[in-house]
Amino acid sequence: MSDAILLEADGDTAEILPFGAELSAWRAEGVDMIWAKDPKIWDQTAPILFPVVGWTRDGKVTVEGKTYPLALHGFAWKKRFEIAERRADYLRLVLLDDAETHALYPFAFRFEVEFQLRKGGLDNHLIVTNTDAKPLPYACGLHPAFRWPLAGSTAEHAIVFEKDEDPNVPIIGPGGLFSKPVRRTPLEGNRLPLEPQMFARDALCFLNLKSRSLAFDNGAGARLKVRLDDCPHIGFWTLPPAPYLCIEPWTGYGDPEDFHGDLYQKPSMRILQPGETARHGASFAFERSAASG
Repeated sequence: MSDAILLEADGDTAEILPFGAELSAWRAEGVDMIWAKDPKIWDQTAPILFPVVGWTRDGKVTVEGKTYPLALHGFAWKKRFEIAERRADYLRLVLLDDAETHALYPFAFRFEVEFQLRKGGLDNHLIVTNTDAKPLPYACGLHPAFRWPLAGSTAEHAIVFEKDEDPNVPIIGPGGLFSKPVRRTPLEGNRLPLEPQMFARDALCFLNLKSRSLAFDNGAGARLKVRLDDCPHIGFWTLPPAPYLCIEPWTGYGDPEDFHGDLYQKPSMRILQPGETARHGASFAFERSAASG
């Protein structure tokens, strides 16, 4: 991609697009990790989510009595970022508020997306700074689509959490709203075997995790390890039978079905005081046994 920014570290590479600060490719230990985008299926690879995560009721939010058209996953994925810092193996992109963002989200902010490439690994972090004179309500998250099958394995893949987790996840209702009723996943203890039909209805959203790490295991000796950094929720999503699995660390989630209030009161939103900065994200590492090649 001519517009992509290339990172290199010990033979590994990553490519990031300034538009949306989107990770478009990552090759670790000779293995392509990010799916090869097919616009006929899905025209993205790793959108960045800010200043909301998930769906909002009717595609709108209310702030101090006024309504704004802030819809699915916010607007960062639709904005061009500028380069704030760049090295051979490191990139930090920045997005500042402007007239367009004020029409959607009436706050001043500095939003940075950071990539650190290392041998076999990639750290991806989001840095939110409140440059406004009033508190800043926000949620943010990552949405990378990893290849499924991983490293060409034909064995059963699974998500393996660090700790045992609740197998029940919210049902996502009409308009993307989170319902109080739940559905049970095939999670047993800390292991979630993966089958495409699990995603036929919608994403699987595990809220308030006990785990701070997890692994996407290909069943043949290779795995993608994910360490979460101040992201208490995680979503898994694909469009069956598309050859990818999105692993999505979040600080927040979509509107609950019974929520009709102000953005400041929405469950899972973080509130950042004027002048404060917060950092969230994940570190990804590809590992494989000698037997897996």
